[in-house]
Amino acid sequence: MVKNGSKCLKLNKTDMTKLGKGALIAVVGSLLTYGASMLPSIDFGSSTPLVAGIVMILINVGRKWVINNK
Repeated sequence: MVKNGSKCLKLNKTDMTKLGKGALIAVVGSLLTYGASMLPSIDFGSSTPLVAGIVMILINVGRKWVINNK
């Protein structure tokens, strides 16, 4: 019997938690990639370097929040 695993063709709470975390990481990554690709097409004028720096900080915060750093 596998520890923390579920029986064949069944999912337990541990499996669902892992699937949920994986789905969250995939969605957040997709949204960040989309946002980062759209950012250069927006003109912020003289504030562009400031906005780019803030966005990169927020992306790093989001990455740290999603990834478990034990």
